[in-house]
Parts: sequence; C-alpha cells; structure tokens
Amino acid sequence: MQNNWSIAKEILLNENELTVEDLSKVIARASSRSMDFADIYLQKSEHESWSLEDGIVKKGSFSVGAGAGIRVVSGAKCGLAHIDNINLDGLLAVAKDARAIASSGRGTISKLTAIRKTTLLYPSINPLDSLTDNDKVLLLQSMDQEARDLDSSIEQVMVHLSGSHSIILVANSDGTLACDVRPQISLRITVIVQDGSRREIGSAGGGGRCDYASFFTRDLCSLYVKEAIRIAKLNLIATEAPAGIMPVVLGNGWAGVLLHEAVGHGLEGDFNRRQSSVYTGKIGEQVASSCCTIVDSGIIPEKRGSLNIDDEGTKTQETVLIENGVLKNYMLDKMNAKLLGMESTGNGRRSSFSSLVVPRMTNTFMRPGKYSQDEIINSVDKGIYAVNFSGGQVDITSGKFVFNTSEAYLIEKGKITNPVKRVAMIGDGPSVLQKISMVGNDLAFDPGIGSCGKEGQSIAVGVGQPTLKVNEMVVGGGNCA
Repeated sequence: MQNNWSIAKEILLNENELTVEDLSKVIARASSRSMDFADIYLQKSEHESWSLEDGIVKKGSFSVGAGAGIRVVSGAKCGLAHIDNINLDGLLAVAKDARAIASSGRGTISKLTAIRKTTLLYPSINPLDSLTDNDKVLLLQSMDQEARDLDSSIEQVMVHLSGSHSIILVANSDGTLACDVRPQISLRITVIVQDGSRREIGSAGGGGRCDYASFFTRDLCSLYVKEAIRIAKLNLIATEAPAGIMPVVLGNGWAGVLLHEAVGHGLEGDFNRRQSSVYTGKIGEQVASSCCTIVDSGIIPEKRGSLNIDDEGTKTQETVLIENGVLKNYMLDKMNAKLLGMESTGNGRRSSFSSLVVPRMTNTFMRPGKYSQDEIINSVDKGIYAVNFSGGQVDITSGKFVFNTSEAYLIEKGKITNPVKRVAMIGDGPSVLQKISMVGNDLAFDPGIGSCGKEGQSIAVGVGQPTLKVNEMVVGGGNCA
C-alpha cells in the first residue's frame, strides 16, 4: 500500500506537473516583508451520498473537486485566494492576490522539508471503492426491510449513506511540507412509527475514518435498525417532562454534545484572542468542579474528528483544556497561537481549500471519574436522566445554552422510571461545570456521525463523556415540578 506522501505527491503534484520547488516559488510570490507566514493548501476530494426512502433510492450524488488555497497572515489580518484547478501559473497568480494584504517586499522563507507521521491514525484508502454501487443500494434496502420486518407500526423508513476521500498537501513558509489522505464514512437510519394518531421518530447510525465494507457489518447495521426503532417506540410512551430546577444526570457518549457546544467552543483560540469568550484570560484559574478534566484529542485512531495533521500541517495531539477544574489551554491554530503568545495545538481546520483556517475541535471529551452509573443514579432523589440530545443553541460570550433531549427519563428515589419527552436543558457552561459533583467511570464516545458548524464551515468532529451528575440545572418541560 502506498504511503500518504507518495499518494499526495502523485495526485497533487505529479498529475498537475508541479514540483516541491514550484511550491517554494509560489510561497515566495505570496510572501511580504510584514507577513508572519504564508501557506499553500492543495486538495483533491471525492464525495458521494445515497438516500433511500421507503425501499427506493430517491437521492444520489457524486462529486469530485480539486483546487488550491493560498493564504498570507500578517498579525490578525489574513488574505486568502483560491483556484478551482491546480497549475503553476494559476498558483502564482493567486499568490499575488493573497499577498495584497501586506506591503511589498519578501519575508524569510525556509526550505520545504516533508514531515511524516510514523503511526497513521486511519488507513490511506478510498472508502468509496470498498463496495460496488449495487452493494451500497442493497445495504440500504436490507436495513429498510429489516426495520419493517421487526415492527409493523413503522410508517416510514429513511436510510442515508455517505462517504468521502480527501487528499491534502500543505506547504508553509516556515518549511513545513505535510500531507494527509482522509477517508470518512457515515450511515444513518431514521424510522417513523405510528400508534393511532401519535407519530414519533427515532434515529441511529455511526461512522468514522475507515471504509464501508469493514465497518458496516451486518451485525452493526442491524444494531442501528433496532436502536432507531427503540427510540421511536420509547417516545410513543413518553410523558411530558417536569419543569423546574433539579439534578440532572447526563448519559455517557453522545450526551457529550452538550459539553462540545456549551464549553468546547468557548475554549477555541479565536474567541479568546478577541476576548469574546467567557473563558478569556482565565488560564490557571478554577473554572470547573475539581472532578472535571476536559480534553481535545485529534489522535484517537479512526475516530470521526481525528486527523494525522491539521489543515496547517501541524501534527495533531491530545490537549488538556481543563485539568481537575483548572483551565490549562485553548485550542489553537498558528495565527491565534502567535497572537496569544502560545503554541499551536494542531487545531487549525478548514472545510476546503477555499475556506479560511479557524481553530476548531477534533474529538472533545471529559475524562472518566471513579463512580459507577448506578452510584450516580442512586444519588438522585428526583431528577432527569438525559441520555441523548437532538440539538440546541449556545451563546459563546456568556456560555448560556438551551438543549433538547431525544431520549430522557425521570429519576425517582434513585431509580430510572418513566421516559419523558420534550425536555429542555437550560443553563450556562461555566455554571454547569461548577455544579458537576460526580463523574462516572464509563467514558464512551459518540457513534461517529457528528458535525460542527462555525463561520459557515461544517467539519467532522467527535464528542464523548462518562455518565456525570449536575447538582442543579434548569429543566424546561410540559409539567411544573
């Protein structure tokens, strides 16, 4: 099997009649005396999606794209120009455009030296080739049929399969020459069940940085089908949630999306450099309960948010953001790290060559504690057990959030009892972190279908957490407590 460098060199350089020396010329053209750095981002990507509804493939798409973005950074100013095809003349032309934000002259340029990651986090494969088109359709149809065979109350079934393959190469004026070959897949099933006049929905799925054939086994696809039906049927019998201030137990795994939104974004470097985050200037301070340690890790093998390198060519790493409640670090790209007098954490990300780099999360999670899930549940006299969330909103400046559950239960006298629906979790990130009193020993990650939006760019991310107890949270529901 070819390594990443040979793949990137063949696809992005040789096929476009480019050399490493040509990249140096382009960087020199983009450079200015007042710049901090300049870089080139070459990319070729393929993407496909298949959508089946009621046994019929109703939507399908396949796209191939290639291009290059050239960026010049000077202080807090950033110039980006891009082209949709890769050739030397075009690169030299857009390099001049990107340079326009800085004064004339040339900055210091280091010799480009390729870096190689000895241990790759995911295979250098094209997942789109791992199944034939006919096999992809059969996969979707088999899940549709299994759902209908399992439950006669199912009114509608929707199955969505998607995959992508992206090859990138980054060359930077500091001498960085790095590349990556990135597979990504996801599969999701949604069912609608009906009982009389009541209709409810349930979804399940997963994915990661691997191929269709090895990941989506018959047993795993069957598990997705059963889970989607379970959630939908559960919501049929769920009652309105109580409202008021009460203890909340957050489930392990996907419930980490609340941590991602309410806390994670506030720890991204650009918000803190602009002093618009509630965590600005608080490194070294106690910002959470002492039982909380929060980490962003881009190096978990085959996870959706993992990367061998970030989109600036920096090796990804595990960054401890909050340790035993004390704020230790932010997630940083090169530009914001320099402006804050810190080092990049390998969190510079972009959705494509035509987008600017911004600091973003990879896989963000809370480390496990010492309690079992039963111990945590047993400690609550009356409260809510929130297992999964369907969405929400957060304000980065204040940390205030509202999240809605897709699966939740009452806790009564230390026992999980009735399922409840339409539960809203209301609060702010810093306050919730301070009110966490118990952290479980059952860390789990989401199944691999999470995406994050910021500044118009959507990227793949992962979340995770153990079961944890928040002593007090405002719960919105249909019944007053």
